[in-house]
Amino acid sequence: MPQLITGLPTMRAVSQDRAGAPDVLKVVKTERPEPGRGEILVRVRAAGVNPADWKTRERGVFATGATPPFTLGFDVAGAVEAVGAGVTIFQPGDEVFGMPRFPHPAGAYAEYVTAPARHFAPRPRGLDPVQAGAMPLAALTAWQALVDTAHVRPGQRVLIHAAAGGVGHLAVQIAKARGAHVIATASAAKHDLLRTLGADELIDYRTQDVADTVRDVDVALDSIGGPNWTRSLRTLRRGGTLVSLLPPDDTFPVQQAEKAGVTAVFMLVEPDQQGLREISTLVEDGRLRVIVDAEFPLEQAAQAHALGETGRTTGKIVLTVAPAPEQP
Repeated sequence: MPQLITGLPTMRAVSQDRAGAPDVLKVVKTERPEPGRGEILVRVRAAGVNPADWKTRERGVFATGATPPFTLGFDVAGAVEAVGAGVTIFQPGDEVFGMPRFPHPAGAYAEYVTAPARHFAPRPRGLDPVQAGAMPLAALTAWQALVDTAHVRPGQRVLIHAAAGGVGHLAVQIAKARGAHVIATASAAKHDLLRTLGADELIDYRTQDVADTVRDVDVALDSIGGPNWTRSLRTLRRGGTLVSLLPPDDTFPVQQAEKAGVTAVFMLVEPDQQGLREISTLVEDGRLRVIVDAEFPLEQAAQAHALGETGRTTGKIVLTVAPAPEQP
């Protein structure tokens, strides 16, 4: 547990001091951060829960090498509490959302976070804090994969795996907003929902092999990996693009892709204020909505992780953060 210095403002945060199951997540009292040059201090209202969180918790190490004790969480929605020297784009009281510092620890499972001001954008009109807290990492991942990496254009055929998941259900809508013909994989029980989000074709991965069913795809967005990479590859036309959201290992079909005339790439999402603004435009135009499957208070982060690890959720899980108590 972090050591406190008497007299400094404190806050509640969810911390872990070792790798392990969800029950390693504990609420602790720690020092409230202060914004440095170019940073803002955000009073957190909601924090999204993502697969990156529970994978990091279980391994006990961030991709950047940080080890416990640490606080998880990248998705943030809240209000600017203070601004550091040099910040001109936000003022205290502004409502913001963002995915700060990724893949470095951001510490969003807490009452306050600090991060570079340009890792945030104004909260879109029409999104409440919980919805905004669910949005940044998943929406930026979908946007950067489909728009910045694959350059999806009107009329293209786009295959989205795990389409009812956090990234997937947003990717369906973003691809549709780009004018694509969207093919989505999900269990049959989720097909009706995906149709309302814009999917044109639905594949039940439990009963159908997408590699035997789908052809002439321009872009495949694969968040599953392993043998699914090869199945995705078989759906793509020559000149198509396979975008993996999982780091490649020795099964990533680079040579197969080259022989098939296909581009196969791994994409890691990055903090991106311009991307957040583009996402906000889609939200405000009514072309993008986030589905929140479940909400948990900050103190129930372990339960939120346990639910996420079942793999049965639709959309996102969010932690809600009650207003910080007044300092004595």
